[in-house]
Amino acid sequence: MEWISSVVATLFEWIQQLGYFGIMLGLMIEVIPSEIVLAYGGYLVHGGHINFVGAVFFGVVGGVIAQLFIYWIGRYGGRPILERFGKYILIQKKHIDVSEAWFLKYGPGVIFTARFIPVARHAISIPAGMAKMPVGKFLMLTTLAVIPWSILFVYLGMLLGENWEHIDEKAGPYIMPILLVALALLIVYVLVKWFGSSRKKGDA
Repeated sequence: MEWISSVVATLFEWIQQLGYFGIMLGLMIEVIPSEIVLAYGGYLVHGGHINFVGAVFFGVVGGVIAQLFIYWIGRYGGRPILERFGKYILIQKKHIDVSEAWFLKYGPGVIFTARFIPVARHAISIPAGMAKMPVGKFLMLTTLAVIPWSILFVYLGMLLGENWEHIDEKAGPYIMPILLVALALLIVYVLVKWFGSSRKKGDA
Protein backbone atom coordinates (compact mmCIF):
# COMPACT_ATOMS: atom_id res chain seq x y z
CA MET A 1 0.00 0.00 0.00
CA GLU A 2 1.21 3.49 -0.86
CA TRP A 3 0.32 4.96 2.54
CA ILE A 4 2.42 2.31 4.30
CA SER A 5 5.42 3.11 2.10
CA SER A 6 4.90 6.79 2.84
CA VAL A 7 4.76 6.18 6.59
CA VAL A 8 7.91 4.05 6.46
CA ALA A 9 9.79 6.66 4.41
CA THR A 10 8.72 9.39 6.83
CA LEU A 11 9.80 7.29 9.78
CA PHE A 12 13.29 6.80 8.37
CA GLU A 13 13.53 10.56 7.81
CA TRP A 14 12.62 11.12 11.47
CA ILE A 15 15.18 8.55 12.61
CA GLN A 16 17.91 10.27 10.64
CA GLN A 17 16.92 13.72 11.86
CA LEU A 18 16.44 12.74 15.50
CA GLY A 19 19.42 10.38 15.70
CA TYR A 20 19.37 8.43 18.96
CA PHE A 21 15.83 9.47 19.83
CA GLY A 22 14.76 8.54 16.32
CA ILE A 23 15.98 4.99 16.85
CA MET A 24 14.18 4.82 20.18
CA LEU A 25 10.91 6.17 18.76
CA GLY A 26 11.18 3.95 15.68
CA LEU A 27 11.32 0.90 17.92
CA MET A 28 8.61 2.14 20.26
CA ILE A 29 5.93 2.62 17.61
CA GLU A 30 6.53 -0.88 16.10
CA VAL A 31 5.63 0.07 12.53
CA ILE A 32 8.86 -1.43 11.17
CA PRO A 33 10.50 -4.64 12.47
CA SER A 34 13.11 -3.89 15.14
CA GLU A 35 15.97 -5.43 13.17
CA ILE A 36 15.35 -2.98 10.30
CA VAL A 37 15.30 0.05 12.60
CA LEU A 38 18.45 -1.12 14.39
CA ALA A 39 20.23 -1.82 11.09
CA TYR A 40 19.39 1.69 9.95
CA GLY A 41 20.82 2.92 13.22
CA GLY A 42 24.00 1.02 12.33
CA TYR A 43 24.03 2.76 8.99
CA LEU A 44 23.88 6.12 10.80
CA VAL A 45 26.83 4.99 12.92
CA HIS A 46 28.68 4.09 9.72
CA GLY A 47 28.01 7.60 8.39
CA GLY A 48 29.30 9.25 11.56
CA HIS A 49 25.91 10.74 12.52
CA ILE A 50 25.80 8.90 15.87
CA ASN A 51 28.06 6.55 17.81
CA PHE A 52 27.72 2.81 18.33
CA VAL A 53 27.20 2.82 22.10
CA GLY A 54 24.49 5.48 21.88
CA ALA A 55 22.70 3.63 19.09
CA VAL A 56 22.69 0.41 21.11
CA PHE A 57 21.61 2.14 24.33
CA PHE A 58 18.65 3.93 22.75
CA GLY A 59 17.85 0.79 20.77
CA VAL A 60 17.57 -1.16 24.01
CA VAL A 61 15.46 1.55 25.66
CA GLY A 62 13.11 1.74 22.68
CA GLY A 63 12.85 -2.03 22.37
CA VAL A 64 12.03 -2.49 26.05
CA ILE A 65 9.45 0.31 26.08
CA ALA A 66 7.78 -1.20 22.99
CA GLN A 67 7.45 -4.55 24.74
CA LEU A 68 6.24 -2.91 27.95
CA PHE A 69 3.52 -1.21 25.92
CA ILE A 70 2.41 -4.59 24.53
CA TYR A 71 2.58 -6.04 28.06
CA TRP A 72 0.19 -3.37 29.35
CA ILE A 73 -2.20 -3.96 26.46
CA GLY A 74 -2.20 -7.66 27.28
CA ARG A 75 -2.73 -6.92 30.97
CA TYR A 76 -5.56 -4.42 30.62
CA GLY A 77 -6.97 -5.12 27.16
CA GLY A 78 -6.53 -8.87 26.73
CA ARG A 79 -6.83 -10.94 23.58
CA PRO A 80 -9.89 -9.19 22.05
CA ILE A 81 -8.06 -5.87 21.75
CA LEU A 82 -4.88 -7.44 20.40
CA GLU A 83 -6.64 -9.69 17.91
CA ARG A 84 -8.47 -6.67 16.55
CA PHE A 85 -5.66 -4.11 16.50
CA GLY A 86 -2.49 -6.22 16.74
CA LYS A 87 -1.88 -6.05 13.00
CA TYR A 88 -0.96 -2.38 13.40
CA ILE A 89 2.01 -3.36 15.57
CA LEU A 90 3.02 -6.40 13.47
CA ILE A 91 1.23 -8.95 15.67
CA GLN A 92 -1.13 -11.49 14.12
CA LYS A 93 -3.51 -13.92 15.81
CA LYS A 94 -1.20 -16.87 15.15
CA HIS A 95 1.60 -15.04 16.98
CA ILE A 96 -0.68 -14.58 19.99
CA ASP A 97 -1.70 -18.25 19.93
CA VAL A 98 1.89 -19.51 19.81
CA SER A 99 3.21 -17.13 22.45
CA GLU A 100 0.32 -17.85 24.82
CA ALA A 101 0.85 -21.61 24.45
CA TRP A 102 4.58 -21.18 25.15
CA PHE A 103 3.98 -19.00 28.19
CA LEU A 104 1.41 -21.39 29.67
CA LYS A 105 3.68 -24.37 29.06
CA TYR A 106 7.06 -22.99 30.09
CA GLY A 107 6.23 -20.12 32.44
CA PRO A 108 7.68 -16.59 32.82
CA GLY A 109 11.26 -17.66 32.01
CA VAL A 110 10.28 -18.03 28.36
CA ILE A 111 10.15 -14.22 28.16
CA PHE A 112 13.93 -14.25 27.61
CA THR A 113 14.36 -17.17 25.22
CA ALA A 114 11.31 -16.42 23.07
CA ARG A 115 12.76 -13.00 22.16
CA PHE A 116 15.09 -14.76 19.71
CA ILE A 117 12.45 -16.97 18.08
CA PRO A 118 10.67 -15.31 15.10
CA VAL A 119 7.07 -16.42 15.61
CA ALA A 120 6.92 -15.69 19.34
CA ARG A 121 9.40 -12.81 19.64
CA HIS A 122 7.05 -9.85 19.31
CA ALA A 123 3.99 -11.40 20.93
CA ILE A 124 5.44 -13.08 24.02
CA SER A 125 4.74 -9.93 26.06
CA ILE A 126 0.99 -10.46 25.56
CA PRO A 127 0.51 -13.58 27.72
CA ALA A 128 2.93 -12.10 30.26
CA GLY A 129 0.57 -9.15 30.64
CA MET A 130 -2.52 -11.33 30.63
CA ALA A 131 -1.00 -13.48 33.40
CA LYS A 132 -0.10 -10.29 35.34
CA MET A 133 3.56 -11.26 35.49
CA PRO A 134 5.44 -8.93 37.90
CA VAL A 135 6.58 -5.88 35.94
CA GLY A 136 10.07 -5.91 37.47
CA LYS A 137 10.73 -9.49 36.40
CA PHE A 138 9.28 -8.84 32.96
CA LEU A 139 11.51 -5.81 32.44
CA MET A 140 14.62 -7.65 33.61
CA LEU A 141 14.14 -10.64 31.28
CA THR A 142 13.12 -8.43 28.37
CA THR A 143 16.13 -6.14 28.79
CA LEU A 144 18.55 -9.07 28.99
CA ALA A 145 17.21 -10.32 25.65
CA VAL A 146 16.98 -6.94 23.90
CA ILE A 147 20.62 -6.02 24.66
CA PRO A 148 22.32 -8.69 22.48
CA TRP A 149 19.65 -8.27 19.77
CA SER A 150 20.33 -4.54 19.59
CA ILE A 151 24.11 -4.96 19.58
CA LEU A 152 23.96 -7.49 16.75
CA PHE A 153 21.78 -5.50 14.35
CA VAL A 154 23.39 -2.13 14.99
CA TYR A 155 26.77 -3.78 14.38
CA LEU A 156 25.62 -5.48 11.18
CA GLY A 157 24.03 -2.28 9.91
CA MET A 158 27.31 -0.49 10.59
CA LEU A 159 29.23 -3.13 8.62
CA LEU A 160 26.82 -2.96 5.70
CA GLY A 161 26.86 0.84 5.53
CA GLU A 162 25.09 1.99 2.38
CA ASN A 163 23.86 -1.58 1.85
CA TRP A 164 22.08 -1.74 5.22
CA GLU A 165 18.81 -2.66 3.47
CA HIS A 166 20.31 -6.11 2.82
CA ILE A 167 20.30 -6.81 6.56
CA ASP A 168 18.25 -10.00 6.15
CA GLU A 169 20.97 -11.59 4.01
CA LYS A 170 23.76 -10.44 6.33
CA ALA A 171 21.96 -11.47 9.51
CA GLY A 172 21.11 -14.98 8.32
CA PRO A 173 24.38 -16.68 9.38
CA TYR A 174 24.14 -15.01 12.80
CA ILE A 175 20.48 -15.65 13.50
CA MET A 176 20.68 -19.44 13.29
CA PRO A 177 23.34 -19.80 16.03
CA ILE A 178 21.39 -17.34 18.20
CA LEU A 179 18.23 -19.33 17.60
CA LEU A 180 19.97 -22.58 18.54
CA VAL A 181 21.37 -21.02 21.72
CA ALA A 182 17.93 -19.66 22.61
CA LEU A 183 16.36 -23.09 22.10
CA ALA A 184 19.11 -24.68 24.19
CA LEU A 185 18.46 -22.18 26.99
CA LEU A 186 14.76 -22.91 26.74
CA ILE A 187 15.42 -26.64 27.06
CA VAL A 188 17.68 -26.06 30.07
CA TYR A 189 15.05 -23.83 31.66
CA VAL A 190 12.32 -26.44 31.12
CA LEU A 191 14.49 -29.21 32.57
CA VAL A 192 15.38 -27.13 35.62
CA LYS A 193 11.74 -26.23 36.13
CA TRP A 194 10.66 -29.87 35.70
CA PHE A 195 13.38 -31.10 38.08
CA GLY A 196 12.38 -28.52 40.67
CA SER A 197 8.71 -29.52 40.43
CA SER A 198 9.62 -33.20 40.73
CA ARG A 199 11.66 -32.53 43.87
CA LYS A 200 8.81 -30.58 45.45
CA LYS A 201 6.40 -33.43 44.74
CA GLY A 202 8.89 -35.91 46.19
CA ASP A 203 9.30 -33.86 49.36
CA ALA A 204 5.54 -33.48 49.81
